[in-house]
Amino acid sequence: MVDTAHERGDAAPDGEPRRRPGRPKVAPDAAQATAIARKAAELFMTRGYGQTTMEDIVAACRISKRTLYRLFPSKADVFGAVISEHRQSMLALPGDYDDCSIQEALERIFRIDIDDQANAERLALLRFAIVEARHFPELHALLIKHGPELSRSDLSQWLAAQASRGRIACDNPYDTAKAIMDMMFGVSVRNIDGTMEWPGFEERARYLRNCIDLVTKGLTPRQSEAQR
Repeated sequence: MVDTAHERGDAAPDGEPRRRPGRPKVAPDAAQATAIARKAAELFMTRGYGQTTMEDIVAACRISKRTLYRLFPSKADVFGAVISEHRQSMLALPGDYDDCSIQEALERIFRIDIDDQANAERLALLRFAIVEARHFPELHALLIKHGPELSRSDLSQWLAAQASRGRIACDNPYDTAKAIMDMMFGVSVRNIDGTMEWPGFEERARYLRNCIDLVTKGLTPRQSEAQR
């Protein structure tokens, strides 16, 4: 016997079967974790890490406690995810820059054309993370692990790939990545209390382009090396 909508008394007034509301779609874990990290970043920036609770994150994200604790066993893990998510705003890697010159690729990787508002937002979160790590020692290792360590690894891998293609001369990609990042980011976080400010977009972009120009010249293979 066929169990039709009509026989169940489940038909609409016009005779069409009613559509039962289905379960709401559940986002994949990776997408949900990203959404939670972004919302948590807003809470951390507004209230501070110490004043934000896991219950606050649950309420802001409109998820269950079970979901939150399944993805992030602790608030410190949420902090780590916030830093990991923020990392791409500082260094656009991984990425495909094969169609660019080395100089243009580095300019895009370090996002030197980002506008003043976006730059202020990313530096504000970076400064927040560094200050919070001073107050909560358990966050320091997470900040390093999910921030500069991963960024340095991504950049060193990209440099190694360029060296293997003969586009640059780089005997030690990891140390080279560290030196470039120190040059590009050091001036931005040196005065972490926020007293140092760039005059504006053009001045910041000019300075960073000069840094990249120096780096590019240093990485350019000598003619004898290029002919090997």
